[in-house]
Amino acid sequence: MSRAARLASRAVAVLVAAGLALFLGAGPASAHAQLEGSDPPDGASLATGPSSVTIHFSDSMQAGFNTVTVIGPDHLAYQQGQVTAANDSVTTGVMPLGPAGRYEIGYRVVSDDGHPVQGSVSFTLTRPGPGKGVPIANAPQAADAAPGGDSGSGGAPVWPWIVGAVVLVAGGVALALRLGRS
Repeated sequence: MSRAARLASRAVAVLVAAGLALFLGAGPASAHAQLEGSDPPDGASLATGPSSVTIHFSDSMQAGFNTVTVIGPDHLAYQQGQVTAANDSVTTGVMPLGPAGRYEIGYRVVSDDGHPVQGSVSFTLTRPGPGKGVPIANAPQAADAAPGGDSGSGGAPVWPWIVGAVVLVAGGVALALRLGRS
């Protein structure tokens, strides 16, 4: 076997070994909190407005970092008071609701693993209530969790794996070249 063929076979062996190391070293992504439900339930029709809304997740929530908004069909905010976290749920109070129509509950919460989760659920008020909301700009927390957000879980980034692969391949090629000279 010629020297060039030995060098090429070593380089291929190193590349295959590096690829296997990356493939076998990549475990499943850690699970992040997922929306499991809400009270009132997503899509529910209610004759009277709730006094609070609660959102349930698959993981415990951190206290102090959560935002919940309740935005009515009149584009006014109806949430009131502090957002509280207890185990896998977050809750906030709701003012008396106003016009009949769709109310959107927007949330941005932080799970115990530190990952933010955001999104929205909605319910429909079938009869107008006596309340009047406040402009979103004046509402507490409204800027942080506008409804209609997407339910991202902020998974692990891919770039460390790419950098690791480049480093392993470069190191393997350098090693193969060095061994080929001896």
